[in-house]
Amino acid sequence: MLNARADVNQLLPLKYSWAWEKYLAGCSNHWMPTEVSMQADIALWKSRDGLTEDERVLLKRNLGFFATAESLVANNLVLAVYQRITNPECRQYLLRQAFEEAVHTHTFQYICESLGLAEGELFNMYREVPSITAKDAWALKYTRGLEAGAPQDDQDFLRDLVAFYVVFEGMWFYTGFAQILSLGRRNKMVGIAEQYQYILRDESIHLNFGIDCINQIKIENPHLWTPGFQAEVRGMLVEACELEVAYARDTMPRGMLGLSAQLCEQYMHFITDRRARQIGLAPVFGADENPFPWLSEAMDLKKEKNFFETRVTEYQTGGSLDWD
Repeated sequence: MLNARADVNQLLPLKYSWAWEKYLAGCSNHWMPTEVSMQADIALWKSRDGLTEDERVLLKRNLGFFATAESLVANNLVLAVYQRITNPECRQYLLRQAFEEAVHTHTFQYICESLGLAEGELFNMYREVPSITAKDAWALKYTRGLEAGAPQDDQDFLRDLVAFYVVFEGMWFYTGFAQILSLGRRNKMVGIAEQYQYILRDESIHLNFGIDCINQIKIENPHLWTPGFQAEVRGMLVEACELEVAYARDTMPRGMLGLSAQLCEQYMHFITDRRARQIGLAPVFGADENPFPWLSEAMDLKKEKNFFETRVTEYQTGGSLDWD
């Protein structure tokens, strides 16, 4: 996985079949945002009484975070992950993932343009909303050009994988998904909600690919996974959870029907513990109860249609996916 001496251009024979399966699943799941109608969303957005002011603030801040977040993830793939992974089928998947991140960025541009939102306001929100600024700054420190080969450098790379796969895609995106899917459940902004479900489908595979990479690197390089390093990673998860709770308070100061910053905090504790277990760490918070059972239904990989009843969004598993 790291520092391989074999030819990185020689795809066959496959060493990690799970990576190739995820690449094929990504190809099968191909979609474009312009396939989803925004007519109902546009009408609701322009309607005087269609959305409350709190819902409008939530939507704009949610889009403001995601509009730049997907670009940060894509940049990290190109600047850090692709350069350090020395397995050809993993690199094949990374190229697919990078394209999907571009599609997600396209999605937010499409939503912004459809609703007639001020592009400057949306795409500069990471500079103006403190909780978004803090999250982006936290993640950016892990994107760096790394020299390959030294144990410390390899631990730096593991930190990067944790920061972007486990935290960014596996924790931070979840509050945003819950917010928009909650609106969709109430038949509001259903076009945006449908696009978020497609993004969610993609992210499920991104997350599990990253976790598989982390666990494979641990197997091949057990000297990297020291007790001290494990404690550091647990600390990263705690910091990330606190940053996401602050973001939930920024975007939902008064909450809305079935959704509040307090419930998002409980959910983040639940998700953080699940992510810790997936990479072989003890739970951080001891949170076993999911406060959003409806969100688990939305993420059910066996469903035939999403709960907006608009179009089929059946998941290609690409391996074992574990959402909750």
